[in-house]
Amino acid sequence: MLATLAIIIGLSTLVLTGVLLLLGVFDIVTLGIIVVAINVVQWLIAPYLVGAFYKVRKIAESENPQFHQIVSNLSQKCGISKPQLMLAQIPIPNAFAYGSPLTGSRVAVTSGLLTTLNTDEVEAVLGHELGHLRHKDVQVMMAVSFLPALFMYMGYSLMFSSMGSGGRKGGGGYSAIVGIAFMAFSWVLNLFTLYLSRLREYYADRNSVSVVDNGATKLSTGLAKIVNATARTNRPQRRGQQQQNINAFKALFITDPDRASTDQAAIRNMDASGMVQEILSRKLTFADKLMEALSTHPNIVKRLRVLQELSQNPNA
Repeated sequence: MLATLAIIIGLSTLVLTGVLLLLGVFDIVTLGIIVVAINVVQWLIAPYLVGAFYKVRKIAESENPQFHQIVSNLSQKCGISKPQLMLAQIPIPNAFAYGSPLTGSRVAVTSGLLTTLNTDEVEAVLGHELGHLRHKDVQVMMAVSFLPALFMYMGYSLMFSSMGSGGRKGGGGYSAIVGIAFMAFSWVLNLFTLYLSRLREYYADRNSVSVVDNGATKLSTGLAKIVNATARTNRPQRRGQQQQNINAFKALFITDPDRASTDQAAIRNMDASGMVQEILSRKLTFADKLMEALSTHPNIVKRLRVLQELSQNPNA
C-alpha cells in the first residue's frame, strides 16, 4: 500500500518537474502551493458536498442508541475517537466514511442499508468504515485522486494553448505533444490510484475482521446482500438523475454501485450464506479482471475469498 502511494507521488513529481524544465517554467514552489491549496479546499468542503448529494443528517443517540453503542465499542477497539453518525437518505444499501477538519470524522449509513442488513451485518460494515478512518484513507484518497485530474487538466490546457500558437515556429505542435503526453500519463496514474483504492478496501475489510466477532462471516453475508439489493435498485427503469447523484462519490462506498449488476450474476434467490457460496464458486473471467482494473473496489469474488481466508486464519 505505501509502495503504491510512493509510486503515484513519485511519478507525478518526476513527470511534472521534467515537463516544467522543458517548458522553461522553474517556479515549482508557486505551482506546488497552488496544488496544495486546491487539495486543502477540496478536502475541507467535501463533507458539505457529500451531505448535499446524499441528503445526510445526523443520527441522535436517543434515536438509535444501539447503533451508537456499536460504533462506540468498535471505535475503542480501533483506537480512534468515535465519529459522528450520519444517515444518508438514499435507497441503495451502502455506507461510507468521510470528514474534514471543519466537520470532524463521520460515518454514514444509508436508509437502504438499515433495511437490508441485520444488526450483525451492519456491525461488520461499520467495522469496515471505521477501518478507513483508522488508516486515514479519507485524507489519502482525497489527495491522491486529485493528481490524475491535475495532469489531465494541464494536458487539456496545453492542447488548447497550442491552437493559438500553431504559427509560431512549431511551438503549437510542441505544446500539443506535451499535452497529449500529460493526458496519457494521467490515465496511467489513474490506474495506480484505482489500485490503491482497491488495496485500501482490503485493509478496511481486514480491520472489520479484527474488531468484530466473527467479522469475516458477517461482512461476507453483508456484502452479498448489498450487491444483490443494489443490483435491483439499479435496474434501467429506476436509473436517472438520482442514480447519477448517488454515484457522484461512489469511491467512498463499501461497494461500487456501478458493478452491482455484474456482481449479481453470481447470485440467485437464496439465503445470505447461500449467496456467499454461490459467489465464491464463480470463476473470474478476463472481463472480470479488466473491469476490476478500472474500478475503485475489488471484484466481489476476490473480496469474499480473502474474507474466507481470514475467517480460517484471522491473524494471516
